[in-house]
Amino acid sequence: MMTRKMDSTKRYEKLREAVGNGDVDRRTFFGLLGSAGITAGLSGGIMTAMAKQARAAGVELHFEGWGGVVSEALRKHAFDPYEAATGNKVIDATFGGENEVLTKLKAAGSTSGHNILHSSGVSWYKRWVDNDFHVVLNEDNIPNLENVMTAMIEPFRAITPDGLSAVPYDYGTTGIAYNTNHVSKEKAMELGADLLLDKELKGKIGGWGGDWANRAWYGALQSGQDPNDIQDWDAVWDKAREHRELVLKYWGSGAELMDLLAKEEIWVTEAWSGRVAALQAQGHPIAYMDPPNGLAWMESMFVLKGSPLAEAEELLNFMLDPETAIAVAVGQKYPSSLDPTKVEMPEEVQNLPAFDPTGKLEALVFRNPETWNPHEKKQGAMWNRVQKGG
Repeated sequence: MMTRKMDSTKRYEKLREAVGNGDVDRRTFFGLLGSAGITAGLSGGIMTAMAKQARAAGVELHFEGWGGVVSEALRKHAFDPYEAATGNKVIDATFGGENEVLTKLKAAGSTSGHNILHSSGVSWYKRWVDNDFHVVLNEDNIPNLENVMTAMIEPFRAITPDGLSAVPYDYGTTGIAYNTNHVSKEKAMELGADLLLDKELKGKIGGWGGDWANRAWYGALQSGQDPNDIQDWDAVWDKAREHRELVLKYWGSGAELMDLLAKEEIWVTEAWSGRVAALQAQGHPIAYMDPPNGLAWMESMFVLKGSPLAEAEELLNFMLDPETAIAVAVGQKYPSSLDPTKVEMPEEVQNLPAFDPTGKLEALVFRNPETWNPHEKKQGAMWNRVQKGG
């Protein structure tokens, strides 16, 4: 069995080298993988299973993510090659937020049609687990998990010590984007989080309306509190009301965020770092800053209960292959979860906002699920009232 694994790995590495040298095009490469029964980082029993699936009718995996450039990057660099290599089908859809998915699943009493979510970090991981929608992945079937940053795996493993239900995939920050044609860098740096409350910009300010915790995080910063240790929730929502009076529109997706900024309908908003990087790459005059104690997050690929696990594990392992993960990172503009001390990152990834060359993420501030999740029901309801004018 060991010889078989080594032979498969060598064949795979030779094919990768041939692609890199231009001797084999990518389409031929994935065809050879299918006929040889191997794919990115797979070997042994799971390799054999994948080879059989490539010859048979494929299994459908339903994936839900954030849309726009993120979905485009995953489709081009991960899903299409995976489908070509395995014969399985990835059906991807866009959600405005995980809460809508959770609501649907609770109402339906089933996860049918929902397999893998591009999930928002540790807090949401705990929510899915607490609602008993998780699985236990066979990590032996995901060997590329060995290259993922320990700093990203540990928070998930602390919640489910008996086994992961997701693999960390990328990370970034929710900072503040501003149009440099209308807002100076000096003003932005001086005001920090309070730039979102600048009355001079009324009607040109945006905000993410889909997540109460995001609004509360910024309300905490604006009321001078530690977001991971909020003592005065009334002060938080007072700041949210102040912000609401200045907002043109609350955006509901990354695609909508980019559209509003690109068309200059809004000049200032909190924003996801990768979406701003994408706008900058397109030539838009959008700058980005992380205020002190700004929000960092890590995203995972979460597998829901009832999913075909073997096929899901194959896809996750494929997505964590360095070539695939790096291509997705460059495409979606968020750093990969792969440890840069283990996997060499190109300049395109090193130059992305929030990229940490140490692989330890010690300079970033993440939401603590132990202090945030207990407030979900009460404070989430409060944000719904505030957003509607209450």
